[in-house]
Amino acid sequence: PVIESMLDKVDKLIIGGGMVFTFLKARGLSVGNSLVEEDFLDLAKKLEAKAKAKGVEVILPSEIACGDAFPADGKKVGFKVVKQDAIPDGWLGLDNGPKATEEIKKALADCKTVIWNGPMGVFESPQFNKGTYDIAKYLAEITTKKGAITIIGGGDSVSAVNKSGLAAKMSHISTGGGASLELLEGKVLPGVAALDDVGGAAPPAKKAPPAPAAAKAPAAAKAAGSIRDLLLS
Repeated sequence: PVIESMLDKVDKLIIGGGMVFTFLKARGLSVGNSLVEEDFLDLAKKLEAKAKAKGVEVILPSEIACGDAFPADGKKVGFKVVKQDAIPDGWLGLDNGPKATEEIKKALADCKTVIWNGPMGVFESPQFNKGTYDIAKYLAEITTKKGAITIIGGGDSVSAVNKSGLAAKMSHISTGGGASLELLEGKVLPGVAALDDVGGAAPPAKKAPPAPAAAKAPAAAKAAGSIRDLLLS
């Protein structure tokens, strides 16, 4: 899995969006009608154990914004914010609560490189877009004011950043999504391999994939040439 491979590359792993509830349920918490991948509960437990063993901080939202139904087509639904262990029966977790967002921002404050793949919630709904847009705003802030390298990957993440009007303030925006994660995982992508092959020199069989373009910019020196922090959903 991508997350497992990233545990050797990151200091912090921030989990948001639908993935949250598989991890919460794996911890034995009730998640109501929230999205859960039942087949991955055991894997979630193993990943948290591996992260702990490697000294990687796994951050899950401590507070959840819930709805009593899914806000399909922009409809307004029942809304409440609860602690992560208090999601009511029949309700769905659909975004981070304000406290959770502040905790995530605090965790990001000292990051030199951040990769964001996936929104924090159902940002298409005005009721559940605050977690995503607040993180987008903060990433723009640490990019422009602290020189952090922010890499945005994935269609939904890119859409959220564009809708927030902050795209120009991010270091790099890729629509690769899953492909960008495969690159970070260590897989050789055909397009990247073809670029390596320009001039007739085939890439060595075990050559590590090149870093994302943003990480090759001069500012990347602050990141010690490696991806040290990851924001993933």
